[in-house]
Amino acid sequence: MKLIKLRPAKHLAAFSAALMIGLGGPAIAQAQPNTPTISAEFPFEQKFVEIGGSRIAYIEEGSGPVVLFIHGNPTSSYLWRNIIPYVSGNHRAIALDLIGMGASDKPDIDYSFQDHYRYVEGFIEALELQDITLVLHDWGGGLGTYYATNNSENVRGVVMMEAAAPPALPIPSWDMIPNPEIRATFQGFRDPQMGPQIILEQNMFIEGLLPGSVIRPLGDAEMDAYRAPYPTPESRKPILVWPNEIPIEGKPERNMAVMQDIAGWLGASDQPKLYLYASPGLIISPETAAFIPQVMSNVQTRFVGAGIHYLQEDQPEVIGRNISDWLRDVVSGEGK
Repeated sequence: MKLIKLRPAKHLAAFSAALMIGLGGPAIAQAQPNTPTISAEFPFEQKFVEIGGSRIAYIEEGSGPVVLFIHGNPTSSYLWRNIIPYVSGNHRAIALDLIGMGASDKPDIDYSFQDHYRYVEGFIEALELQDITLVLHDWGGGLGTYYATNNSENVRGVVMMEAAAPPALPIPSWDMIPNPEIRATFQGFRDPQMGPQIILEQNMFIEGLLPGSVIRPLGDAEMDAYRAPYPTPESRKPILVWPNEIPIEGKPERNMAVMQDIAGWLGASDQPKLYLYASPGLIISPETAAFIPQVMSNVQTRFVGAGIHYLQEDQPEVIGRNISDWLRDVVSGEGK
């Protein structure tokens, strides 16, 4: 398979063109989300807790049952800024920054899935969070559902969207990624020579994939917020490692085992689950969403509108209202 060769002068245009062609072309790019103006403001007090000698940043709003928001690559708690107000009125809404990401410390570690998981589990233990409802996106999906798999008694429910977890993962073969441009892009991210060039040096994940996976144009303030944690190639190591953690064609084996365990929990557990999906989606398309009730127990699927991968930047109101209603009617049982 020929990889997309991205040269410094052309990499952003090439990537954006490839991504939009793969996801439906200009008609998708011009679609408008069905929400009011989306705020770039992050009006939350940042807090820190020390885990294993490093500080984890987080925000916390409201009181009541705990709802823990976990982001993925290459975002931070900033991703949830327009959704948390829908939850914090009658819940204790907490959103952390994964280790090495957002405002959290960047220790000299490998940043493997297992590294991130230790910090997530340590964060929950340090804050003594109990009876948690997890709200998960991207690699936060894998981390959060693995926590639920290992700590089922401490989880009340799970909300997922575009999650790096079953049924999206593992990927048995590269050929299972139907879009050749997206397939080639992620092969490039995992290439030992090309990956560091386009992610560490050219900052492709922030400058290309992130805005290319949002339907509306991200404003300068929003892009600056996402850029801020990664000013240097060295600071972008976590972003580089994450694509290499995707279990494809049996590798890495340690994450194949993780996903198998998660799939077992999702299929058998009694905890209520909510899967939010969009069109066209990137990890979960509407067609894939129709399959979810066959592999997850006690699950609802709800369509939130137009979106690619970072749905929170296109449909925060719809997502927020769906989570709030589901928490009230299903998790708390008030709708019974």
